[in-house]
Order: sequence, then C-alpha cells, then structure tokens
Amino acid sequence: QAPLVESGGGSVQAGGSLRLSCAASGATSRPNCMGWFRQAKGKGREGVAAIYTGDGTTHYVDSVLGRFTISQDTNMVYLQMNDLKPEDTAMYYCAANGPYDCSSRSWWSEYEYRYWGQGTQVTVSS
Repeated sequence: QAPLVESGGGSVQAGGSLRLSCAASGATSRPNCMGWFRQAKGKGREGVAAIYTGDGTTHYVDSVLGRFTISQDTNMVYLQMNDLKPEDTAMYYCAANGPYDCSSRSWWSEYEYRYWGQGTQVTVSS
C-alpha cells in the first residue's frame, strides 16, 4: 500500500553514524530519481541527497558533502550518515518519483517528488 517506508533513525552523539533505509514498492518508477529530505524544527524541508537509479548519479547538499552517502540496491535506497553533527538533527524523509532527469536543476525540490515516506527521526546530541 505505502510506496515508501523508512527506518534506521535514532539518537547518537556528535561524531557518530547512522544508516537510514528506504524500502520502495513496485509503484515507484524504473528508473527513478529518489531522494532524502530532512526537516528540522522551525525550518523548511531541505533536500539532502538524491540518486538516479538508472545510472547511479548522485547529488548532495553542500552541508553533508564528505559525510553522507546515498546508495541504492534493487528496491532499497540508503543514506549512510557519518560524522553527525547537532545541526543534522531533523526528521528525515525518503522521496521517490522525482524529476525525470534527476538533475542539479531540481533534485532538491520537494515539489518534484510524487511519493513520500512517513519519516524517521534523527537526533544528534553534543
């Protein structure tokens, strides 16, 4: 029924790591632009990373470069988060059926995605 289901969130100390997982159903497109977004309290939804499953092309917001890695395997999409910082604290959402070209022009726009998971909370303490 639900196209996307996230898991893997939790509470960690600064400098720690978490891996988020997103299970996608057959309702999602092949190939697909799939993304991870996050929303901190008092802030808007921010695009964190995206991957085009057709060729593996990835995109990242500057603030997570070198720390986060998005990857995919069949019907799963992952976000490996290393060296977590308190400012990474947010609800993280998986998104699917994004822009057809999954390009720098719009991968980061929440309005370009058709399906969304319910979110998984990530809390990083100092």
